[in-house]
Amino acid sequence: MERDSHIRIARKADAEDVAAIYAPIVRDTTISFEETPPSAEDMARRIDRTLPTHPWLVAEQNGRVYGYAYATAHRDRAAYQWSCDVSIYVSDNARRSGVARALYDRLFVTLAKQGFATAFAGITLPNDASVGFHRAMGFEPVGTYKRVGFKKGAWRDVGWWSRPLQHIDGTPTAPLCFGENRHLFE
Repeated sequence: MERDSHIRIARKADAEDVAAIYAPIVRDTTISFEETPPSAEDMARRIDRTLPTHPWLVAEQNGRVYGYAYATAHRDRAAYQWSCDVSIYVSDNARRSGVARALYDRLFVTLAKQGFATAFAGITLPNDASVGFHRAMGFEPVGTYKRVGFKKGAWRDVGWWSRPLQHIDGTPTAPLCFGENRHLFE
């Protein structure tokens, strides 16, 4: 990452930059299963919906967002509350610059402080770059959902990966909500 770059909590005002990063991924690849790129307004709602419970972080340089990472609930059942799903996207010109690693590092520390135990990531296959990156970040393969999505004229598989955030012995306490505990990001 550049020296004048920093990672911070996302704001609704970042939605235009976030939408611009995500649009070509939706439009031009099978990485995302969305068919139509979300608008800035859609992304603002997503950021607003996520922040009460989970972190959404952005990498910013000179007032422009060039990468983002966030977490969401893994599943709705109570027994899953210590697990979360994570996603990360960076702009084309920021790939292989260390920004993705820096975003995930901060995200994982924050999630562990909240009380989460395990992070999961779904990767549309094939995607050697994302698989390699997630392996380098400590993720291990869990399994593959075969032919789970249809996009760009073909059935797609999704590989699922997990990464421990911390080891919790005994009966855990419920993870802290991010919105009420933003200081955990500091």
